[in-house]
Amino acid sequence: MSLHIALYQPQIPANTGNIARTCAGTHTSLHLIHPLGFSTDDKMLKRAGLDYWPHVDIHYHDSLEAFISMTETQTNAQVYLIETYGTRNYTQFDYSDRNQQIYFLFGRETTGLPQAFAQARAEQCLRIPQSEHIRSLNLSNAAAIVLYEALRQQAFPSLA
Repeated sequence: MSLHIALYQPQIPANTGNIARTCAGTHTSLHLIHPLGFSTDDKMLKRAGLDYWPHVDIHYHDSLEAFISMTETQTNAQVYLIETYGTRNYTQFDYSDRNQQIYFLFGRETTGLPQAFAQARAEQCLRIPQSEHIRSLNLSNAAAIVLYEALRQQAFPSLA
């Protein structure tokens, strides 16, 4: 799979469940970076993912460092950080290379990614435009928006 959604320490099981369902429906891998703010046996997580969990290509990482280390071992990987303070719009990037491993990394629902980590990777930070009336979009909505832009650029491979 060339597209990946990575969640850094997700806190709300329903968001993760919704993202898992989107991943199952788009042949996208899901990466969960510990610690999680819930148990993977959580009823809300299972309910949001419905009966699609067997179709989710899910990977667990012990830490942000372990996740980044894993991506650095791949020769054709690109990690994009999705943050409200990113200076470039998510549509300004080319995701069309199906051979490239593209990771969209999202932070915690309440605090995002660690600030020092994101600042050190400012050129990889993307944002979704929004009004000044909200702090951020819902995590599962943001993941779907960015993922579907990448899928659109790839002509929706293997999707009907």
